[in-house]
Amino acid sequence: MNYRHAYHAGNFADVLKHVTLVTALDHLGQKPAPYLYLDTHAGRGHYPLSGIETQRGGEFRSGILRILDAPGAPAAVGRYLSLVKDLGLLDGQLTAYPGSPRLALACERAEDRAALCELEPFEAEALRAELRRDGRAAVHLRDGYEALGALLPPREKRGLVLIDPPYEDPKEYERLRAALEAAYARWPGGVYLVWYPIKHGGADGRFLERMAATGIRRQLVAELCVERDDSPTGLNGAGMLIINPPWQLDERLAAALPWLHAQLAPPHRGRWRVSWHVPE
Repeated sequence: MNYRHAYHAGNFADVLKHVTLVTALDHLGQKPAPYLYLDTHAGRGHYPLSGIETQRGGEFRSGILRILDAPGAPAAVGRYLSLVKDLGLLDGQLTAYPGSPRLALACERAEDRAALCELEPFEAEALRAELRRDGRAAVHLRDGYEALGALLPPREKRGLVLIDPPYEDPKEYERLRAALEAAYARWPGGVYLVWYPIKHGGADGRFLERMAATGIRRQLVAELCVERDDSPTGLNGAGMLIINPPWQLDERLAAALPWLHAQLAPPHRGRWRVSWHVPE
């Protein structure tokens, strides 16, 4: 696998993904019972903005840096930005962007647990070194889809799964659909967050159609596009498919996405939406 998230760390798609993740985890933390956070494609968890890969991609400049100190951020975005600053600021400057594992652990309490899966050995070792002092986190050098069958349902009976694959394999969407169906059958009460790219060709729309046909209820969709959906230039937008969204997550994202779109998309370009793909 050639994918390295460092090229894209902190871009607009990360912003959408991580605002959704932090908001959902904060809701889980409102109840006293512990929960499991399972990340199927965890990456490194920490991306220095001065790194060769991050600088070469440079996507953080049109992502996190545009909103870091922008006024008027909605509550969900403000909470996310406070964590990014806590984890990445040095002498008042953002020097690193935290990946999903670091943000999730910043939301977790002492009694909660994180299982972080990464198939690429270098990335897994970097993540293990990053979190070596955090007893809540276990890093698994394994296929994340396989981990869904091995680690679910969790002993806590509560939790959230983040699935954020690289989408390099032409069969990724079909594998993702099958993995979600199997995981849901094993653990229908879990919260599932699935990130997907929006590109020319409409593969994302076909994936959502297939997910609607599974019969799984309570599917919420949140999308943020910075270009037309059918623009051939590359990543036009990103979406989150959320199964079993926490209470009021739809309202909080609906308040956040118009502001994010205004900050991150060129004038009169792109779109946003928060809608129930499959209701109760």
